[in-house]
Amino acid sequence: MRLRWLPPLSSGDFFVRGRRVVVPGGERPASLRIRGGRIAAVGDPDAPPPGAEVLDFGGAVVMPGLVDTHVHVNEPGRVEWEGFATATRAAAAGGVTTIVDMPLNSIPATTSVAALEAKRAAAEGQCVVDVGFWGGLVPGNGAEIAAMSERGVRGFKCFLAPSGVEEFPAVGEADLRAAMPALAASGGVLLAHAEDGTLLGKCAAGTRDYGAYLASRPPQAETAAIALLARLARELRVPVHVVHLSAADALPLLESARGDGVPLSAETCPHYLFFDAEAVPPGATELKCAPPIRGRENRERLWKALGEGLIGMVVSDHSPSPPEGKHRDTGDFAAAWGGISSLELALPAVWSAARRRGVEVASLVEWMSAAPARLAGLAGRKGALAPGADADLVVWRPEESFEVRAETLHQRHKMTPYAGRTLFGLVEATFLRGEKIYEMGSFVGPRRGEVLRAR
Repeated sequence: MRLRWLPPLSSGDFFVRGRRVVVPGGERPASLRIRGGRIAAVGDPDAPPPGAEVLDFGGAVVMPGLVDTHVHVNEPGRVEWEGFATATRAAAAGGVTTIVDMPLNSIPATTSVAALEAKRAAAEGQCVVDVGFWGGLVPGNGAEIAAMSERGVRGFKCFLAPSGVEEFPAVGEADLRAAMPALAASGGVLLAHAEDGTLLGKCAAGTRDYGAYLASRPPQAETAAIALLARLARELRVPVHVVHLSAADALPLLESARGDGVPLSAETCPHYLFFDAEAVPPGATELKCAPPIRGRENRERLWKALGEGLIGMVVSDHSPSPPEGKHRDTGDFAAAWGGISSLELALPAVWSAARRRGVEVASLVEWMSAAPARLAGLAGRKGALAPGADADLVVWRPEESFEVRAETLHQRHKMTPYAGRTLFGLVEATFLRGEKIYEMGSFVGPRRGEVLRAR
């Protein structure tokens, strides 16, 4: 059965049923009772009583909506890069029901209570999906941590190398040590862009050679930064999360920390799992990001680490800019903005690569829904089809392929490295708290996203 325009429901009490429902414990035939926007019960497929309203999805996969904890919305201040309206539409179309916004590249950066409130004010009334916020840790703003935490910020992002925007400077070890007592008291997590800025090289102006850009950001820069973070997490017992891990050479550091019970975790991103450096053509600046996409052998080590749990999650790092910022006309890797837009395509991109490696759909639920929800303090409400959780659902067909047409994407700017590629995993419908918000390329009803307080 192919889903075609589900009928409106007459009440807020109904059932969702399918042969491939991913619930805690794995994928199986099941039914979900939805009441008041939450999952009231998980039962067998024949659980709905006679006369009950039932949405039967047959052989499509029904799983928790994705939770993407690494999204750069950029509003206020750089709404011409991306804004809440367009970013959350892209999220819904990709089966993402919750995003957590990074504290840069908006102006002001989210490094104070006042800036956090400006972010929330900008988001109100614009969002199709639910939105939470990370705070930013920069030199000298440690006094803001407690107050921002009280207002629902679950963690604080920092850079150990230049961020690319002047309003979000990098921190050093002394800055981290000064801030970590407040972080520990808040119960939050430190999220770190883990590249040692002293080990980054220069990429010559005008270069179209991806290899030159890759050489300017060597894996040693990541391993040195992660070694510092591991040492601080071990010493101070503050949870530390490495964002967008690219260098597989850092995996032994994560393994050692895990073996010793050190609170150090890591994520990676779809582009590191899908692409490889050997296949990046000259001038293909749509593939520029930081840390960079590395070689094929490195990619396979990341996949192995995901399977072993050393890397715990996959999030988009959706980091757009206007097309001119990517310098696609000249192919200048030195000048191009380092960010990849993939919020809408994260699920099919990861699944297309995963299915070739024999990965089961249930693994994607852990990596892209459950684990990010835990990181953001949303476990129990988001990331699982379990009683008491929000009825956030994505319905999709893993065996169905489609060609990515950039002009149909819902992000503000249509540039993406996936354009023209065939991906598997067609998203057919997305539900937020039991209400359909997206179906077959169209958005349904008014905007229903909430600004979350993850406490």
